Amino acid sequence: MAKNLFNEEQKEKIVNAVKEAELNTSGEIRVHIEKSCPEDVMDRAAYIFEKLKMHKTELRNGVLFYLSVKDRKFAILGDAGINAKVPGGFWDEIKELMLNCFRKEDFAGGLVQGILRSGEQLKTHFPYQKDDVNELNDEISFG
Repeated sequence: MAKNLFNEEQKEKIVNAVKEAELNTSGEIRVHIEKSCPEDVMDRAAYIFEKLKMHKTELRNGVLFYLSVKDRKFAILGDAGINAKVPGGFWDEIKELMLNCFRKEDFAGGLVQGILRSGEQLKTHFPYQKDDVNELNDEISFG
């Protein structure tokens, strides 16, 4: 069910948004989608964050977009490095932006907007370095 939430074109748009957001930053963004969330959404996102080894980035500047399809829950989880830099309420602003799309059943559009907005902050606080390496896979992961 989670894999079927998006068609191939929508998946490509999401992956392209991740690549575009990461173009000008050393930050890393991942998207993880599951059918259901058996626990508190932030606890589950933290578990997935660790499972995807997102806490292992050099500057601790990973951002996870977690979506639970059946339960209609989502979370945005930033690592310690980025959370220390972004303004208070930043993730809430992105969640509101995404929710506006989600309410219209535009899940791909919501993710794309949230990813691109996160990329702007990552670019500000973690600019691209000449020797930057893409530390995490850009593909959507499914649970």
